[in-house]
Amino acid sequence: MAETIVITGANRGIGLALVQQYAETGARIFAACRHPEKAPELSRLAARTQGRVSVHPLDVTQPAQVAALAGVLTDTPVDILINNAGSYGPATPFGQTDEAAWVETLRINTIAPLKIMEALVDRVAASERRLMVNITSKMGSMGDNGSGGAYIYRSTKAALNAVVVSAARDLQARKITVVAQHPGWVRTDMGGPNGELDTTESATALRHIFARLTLADSGRFIDIDGSDIPW
Repeated sequence: MAETIVITGANRGIGLALVQQYAETGARIFAACRHPEKAPELSRLAARTQGRVSVHPLDVTQPAQVAALAGVLTDTPVDILINNAGSYGPATPFGQTDEAAWVETLRINTIAPLKIMEALVDRVAASERRLMVNITSKMGSMGDNGSGGAYIYRSTKAALNAVVVSAARDLQARKITVVAQHPGWVRTDMGGPNGELDTTESATALRHIFARLTLADSGRFIDIDGSDIPW
């Protein structure tokens, strides 16, 4: 039976590549992004799939839009939730951090994934796979931080990792697997032109990892090669 998948930040980069690849498997995909009217490639893809891919407006920081997406899914079990939407925020050096930008990035990278998991938990629990994936970054690792800087991005992703561990513990009784997944250093608007992977390569590797995950993996911080990243 085809899987049902929700992907946020689906209009470009890794999110769009995941929609493309999962669509080829026959999955039913709810692709969410902030401005669907500005996502022509996603809209064209959806139009070719005879309704298997649908596009939904979602500003992840707006509770009403999160609730609206949950309402669309009221009667739909969700096998995989992929919290992919994120922001790097300004890369200001020590002494120049913008507090307002930090708070806004925290809302996108940390608070929103939790609120979306909370909004869709019953739909995920009703599915066969029961998998929640939160796209994080190795830059959220304190043990792997050898270069400093990137205060806003690092701290908001580290906080997301903490959210994942707590959610994994809290949802274990419902047999829901919750992971923090690093997508690799990818050539995207966020990752820049020097990344090691293109979006197709990242999405392919991610799908292979997701296909193998079980409840025993819940709470892991996973690298793109499937290994564990130090917290």
